[in-house]
Amino acid sequence: MSIYAVMGSPVSHSLSPAIHRAFAAQFGQPQLQYEAIDVPAGGLAAALESFCARGGVGANITAPLKREAFGLCTLLSPAAERAGAVNTLSAMPDGGWQGDLTDGEGLIRALTGTLGQDLRDRRTLVLGAGGAAHAVVPALLEAGVGSLYLVNRSQANADALADRIGEPARVHTRRIEQLGEVGAFDLIINTATESPVTAFGLKGELIASPRTLVVDLNYGERASALRAWAAVHDVQVFVDGLPMLIEQAALSYALWNNGAMPDTAPVYASFADKY
Repeated sequence: MSIYAVMGSPVSHSLSPAIHRAFAAQFGQPQLQYEAIDVPAGGLAAALESFCARGGVGANITAPLKREAFGLCTLLSPAAERAGAVNTLSAMPDGGWQGDLTDGEGLIRALTGTLGQDLRDRRTLVLGAGGAAHAVVPALLEAGVGSLYLVNRSQANADALADRIGEPARVHTRRIEQLGEVGAFDLIINTATESPVTAFGLKGELIASPRTLVVDLNYGERASALRAWAAVHDVQVFVDGLPMLIEQAALSYALWNNGAMPDTAPVYASFADKY
């Protein structure tokens, strides 16, 4: 039996196994084996070797391993190459791994498709500069957002991401204390695993307005602090990471199954009320 998994740390809370089982049911694969494997930073190569030895053929990669996975791939998709990060690994017939990145497209599909948001020309703030930010920033730019500002606790990492993107006319870095000088944003996206309210000390009256779309790539309890922050500052639309999680999972599933694309709407409906 082919085995699939999500790898990262922590992953015990991950909905990915349940989501992939729901996709498999749509295609008559009730016995799909999909696991959650906790892998700390620096341990991915060894984990993949063990995984492959017992039949592993595909893996989703989450924090903090997306950039680590990038360095272990024999073949990379254009999206992964541009971002320098990988969230989907597929075993190659002659050995090695093919690395793809479905996070960016998954976010855009979630926001514009599932949730009906228009992203064009939105003045955008991205919090964090890790693997998730590397994944979604190129996709946001391709989707037509306006100027995009990067804020991270490590200024060097934010600068490195901006340099990698290579669009200085659109992508800018700022320190958190400088945001009051920039003004309100139309779109705020948290890509960090921790709460940005405490990690960045957000001052909502300076950067948010009722028309701001606030997105946290975390979901469930992990998104509760930013959800509360958005409510306090009268933000009308807050989105957690569940729609993106489902959409990027569907894209991964299609990569592993000869392009068979699951219907994400019923899966999202079944999970939305629970998480």
